[in-house]
Amino acid sequence: MKSILAVALLGTAMIGGAAIAQSTQPADRAAPAVTTHTTDAKLAFKGNWRASKLMGLNVYNENNEKLGDINELLVDKSGKINAVVIGIGGFLGMGEHDIAVSMDKLKFIEEPVRTSSTSTTTTSRDTTTGAASTNTTSRNANDWVPDHAVMSGNKEQLKALPQFKYSDYN
Repeated sequence: MKSILAVALLGTAMIGGAAIAQSTQPADRAAPAVTTHTTDAKLAFKGNWRASKLMGLNVYNENNEKLGDINELLVDKSGKINAVVIGIGGFLGMGEHDIAVSMDKLKFIEEPVRTSSTSTTTTSRDTTTGAASTNTTSRNANDWVPDHAVMSGNKEQLKALPQFKYSDYN
């Protein structure tokens, strides 16, 4: 019985000591409040793109002909992008010819591809009133991803480049 009483007193003392130690600090010694604004954080990263969003980005030539899409970004240990692997041609990954080009060979564009069939406005009918309405699509200038990339050349010229094979670099 004495040992149970001793354990109970010791437990009470430990719990009470922890509760006393957790008392709040006086207002004059409290840590200053963080004054970071979310707009400052947004401005710090303005103009940056997410690498995950670059994967699958379409690549066109100067004549707005689709060449392929970005399959991979090759980075060094410091995080600098050394090369971009682009899949040229093919259908659903079959018959695709991968090439690796340096980042400076690509020009990233933040506007939709301009073709004769491209239109920035769409007309639709309101099903309740039957009236036609026109919607203009607008993109956020910093939505973390460009619309597409442009590279010089055509499919035949790029397929003539040496094929990039992952197995050669493992």
